[in-house]
Amino acid sequence: MAGFVPPGSTLLGNEATSEAAKKINEVHKKADYLNLPCPIPYEELHREALSSCLAIVILAMMSWLVLSKVEQILSFLFLFWIFFLKEEVFDPVSLKPEYFEGMRFDFTKGLNQKFSLSHSVMMGPMEIPSQSSEAIKIPTAHYEFGANFIDQKTMLIGRVLTDGRVNARVKCDLTDDLALKANAQLTNEPHMSHVMLNFDYKGKDYRSQLQLGNGALFGASYIQSVTPHMSLGAEVFWAGQHRKSGVGYAGRYETDKMVAAGQVASTGLMALSYVQKVSEKVSLATDFMYNYLSKDVTASVGYDYALRQARLRGKIDSNGCTSAFLEERLNMGLNFVLSAELDHKKKDYKFGFGLTVG
Repeated sequence: MAGFVPPGSTLLGNEATSEAAKKINEVHKKADYLNLPCPIPYEELHREALSSCLAIVILAMMSWLVLSKVEQILSFLFLFWIFFLKEEVFDPVSLKPEYFEGMRFDFTKGLNQKFSLSHSVMMGPMEIPSQSSEAIKIPTAHYEFGANFIDQKTMLIGRVLTDGRVNARVKCDLTDDLALKANAQLTNEPHMSHVMLNFDYKGKDYRSQLQLGNGALFGASYIQSVTPHMSLGAEVFWAGQHRKSGVGYAGRYETDKMVAAGQVASTGLMALSYVQKVSEKVSLATDFMYNYLSKDVTASVGYDYALRQARLRGKIDSNGCTSAFLEERLNMGLNFVLSAELDHKKKDYKFGFGLTVG
C-alpha cells in the first residue's frame, strides 16, 4: 500500500506535497486580501433581487395590526427611509419594476445638460384600509411636477403633487470619499412630515454611513469586504422620541453569474435573496421574507428577459399573486409600459398602461 498511487497521479512523496503547496499558494495569490474591492452600500444588499423592498412593505403592512402605536410609527419611518432615502434600492437594472394600476403618463424635458423638468399624470384607483379580505378602492387622479438638477458632484430633485405633498432629495459629494444626502417629505397631515440626513463614507474596502432624522432618529451602518466575493455588515438605529432601538446583520456573496444576500434584524425581519444570471438576456431570482414577530412569511420567484426593443419582468409569490411588467421602446425617447397583478386569493386584479416620453 505504501507504493499506491491514485489514478491519474504521477507524483510521489515530497513531490506531491510540494505541488499541493504550490496550488494553495496560487489560490492565495489570486485572492489578494490586502486589496479587496469596495462593497456596495449596506442598503443595496438586495438590489438585484426580485421585489425585495416590495416584500418588506407587504410584510410591514401585514403586521401593522399586531404592532403597538410606537412600532407602527417606527415602521412608517422605516418605509420612508426605504422609499425616499435609498434611491439606489430601486435601481432600474434590478428585478423590481414599479407595478401600478390605471393610466400613467410621464414626460421629461431636458432644458440643458444639467437641468430638466418632468410632468407626470396618474389616474387609477387607490386602495384604502379595510377589515375585510377584499380591497376597497376609490378612483383618484393626481398630477406631479418635478425639477431636476444633476452634475458630477451634485444632484437636486424636487417633486410637488396636487394633494399638497412635497418631496425633495439632495445628494452632494463633499469629497471623493464623503457624500451628503438629504431627503424630505412634507405633507398636510400632522406628524407625517419627515426629514433625514445621510453621511456616506467610502473606504478602500468598506463603506460606512451615519443617519440623522427628525424625532431624534439616529442610525449607522458598516459593511466590509472580507473576500473578493463576500462582504459582511451590520447596522444599528435609535429612535429617541419613542425610546426604541434595533440592530441588524447582513451578508452578501456575488460573482459574475450570481448574487446571494441575507439580512436579519432585531425588529423581526429576515430577508434572503438569490439572483442567477442565466445568459446576457435572462436572469432568474428568488427571495424569502420572514417576520418572526408577526409570523408572516412571503417567498417569490421571478424572471427578467431583455429583448431587442423590450424588457419583460415578472414574479409569482407564495400568496398566489402573479405579476408582470413589460416595457417596450416604440421610438427613441418613447416607451410603452404595461403592468398587471393578479391576486386570485383576494380577488384583486390590477392592470395598468402608460407612456414615458423623454
